[in-house]
Amino acid sequence: YRPSSRRFPDPVHLRVEDVPEYAYVTEREKLRTLLERADRLRASVLEKDALIDRDAVWELKREALELVREVPLGPGRRAAYADFLAREGEALEDHATWYALAEVHGPDWRSWPAGLRDPRSAETARARGELMDRVDFHCRLAWLTDSQLTAAQRIAREAGMAVGVVHDLAVGVHPEGADAWAQQEYFAAGMSVGAPPDAFNARGQDWGLPPWRPDRLAESGYEPYRRLLRALFRYAGALRIDHVMGLFRLWWVPQGHPPTEGTYVRYDAEAMLAVLVLEASRAGSVVIGEDLGTVEPGVREKLRERGVLGTSVLWFERDWEGDGRPLPPEDWRADCLATATTHDLPSTAARLTGEHVELRDRLGLLTRPLAEERAEAAADTGEWLAVLTRLGLLHGTGGGHGASEEEAEIQAVHRFLLRTPSRLVGVWLPDTVGDRRPQNLPGTWDQYPNWRLPIADARGRPVTLEELAGSARLHALFDVLRTG
Repeated sequence: YRPSSRRFPDPVHLRVEDVPEYAYVTEREKLRTLLERADRLRASVLEKDALIDRDAVWELKREALELVREVPLGPGRRAAYADFLAREGEALEDHATWYALAEVHGPDWRSWPAGLRDPRSAETARARGELMDRVDFHCRLAWLTDSQLTAAQRIAREAGMAVGVVHDLAVGVHPEGADAWAQQEYFAAGMSVGAPPDAFNARGQDWGLPPWRPDRLAESGYEPYRRLLRALFRYAGALRIDHVMGLFRLWWVPQGHPPTEGTYVRYDAEAMLAVLVLEASRAGSVVIGEDLGTVEPGVREKLRERGVLGTSVLWFERDWEGDGRPLPPEDWRADCLATATTHDLPSTAARLTGEHVELRDRLGLLTRPLAEERAEAAADTGEWLAVLTRLGLLHGTGGGHGASEEEAEIQAVHRFLLRTPSRLVGVWLPDTVGDRRPQNLPGTWDQYPNWRLPIADARGRPVTLEELAGSARLHALFDVLRTG
């Protein structure tokens, strides 16, 4: 969620073996060595408590892609690459130039020689010419990644998926990355995006992302925003927009200050929404907004009027204007994606067992005594379980939290979601195998391994894709989803 670029996807996700030129690599011994290293890395990740090492993954893939690049492109492939270069133009050239310069001067463009900090300077133009071979390499990686994502969406549709692949638009970019360098006139220097204190994060949040300047966006006719959306919708059956409230306002935090000292800065929501709806309509794609947390009045109504779905998480859906009790399924809004949890929240198993409170306590994130937090979490969970029982959705549980009881409760949660009028129901993949750990813990930086946890079972043992496909627990949950 701090990508170097939001417009061009990260080539770390490439499946190198699917690049057509891979089959014709001549240096087979080097390739064999890389495959052996990849096998060892994969084996290490599957050990209990191992973390995903994306730097190591990328180093292996980069070396393999260097070998693949030595294979000449055939006429058809060469024409497709030329079309991609022509379509993406200066934006792609800037993107690839940042990567080429980063290989020489390091990833933080703000520490580069003064002339290279400006993408339009004579020094940058000269360096681009000297590094043209590396610029071309990174252009080619962008093309390959775009091609594979496009193919993934096409194959999903051909397989019968009505929507296909749902992609994600992060709320911002890394301050040292390619977009921040290439588009620096659109970003507010010395500022960072975050969130004010709320019920889940009493200290507020600083995400370390430079915000777009609303005045510069307006002056450009929203050109960078429009091009970003157009690029994503090319291979997205649906697009989830992280922190969709950012189309209306963002919490700006001055660098060096805590999030509590931030302030809201407004954007022209009418213009931002108009561009979003236009590009989504052109692509025939669905838009899902993550409208969780602090949402000012009127935002959800404006999104709904334009066909942008919201996000409703079970544990937060209560009658806040009435008695505060869990909202009955029939009273949920229809224009939303209904889920049990998200990447920023505890897994359902963790919430049912209270392990999310213990984790936050170990990391010093609680603002109240542990006993008080435990009691409140247990009462919240108990109230929801009582609702599930009353509705006849909780099948075959006893009074404890053993494996069978836990699975039944998770199934009941999803039966409840199916009873709502929500247009989409989402399943958090870790919930299918009982993973206890949140993928991302807001409010942490180096205290918790955010985004580096492989999906694991209830015992914390990493689960392979093959094991997921054969998981009895996963299949039982999806049987519930099929039959209601």
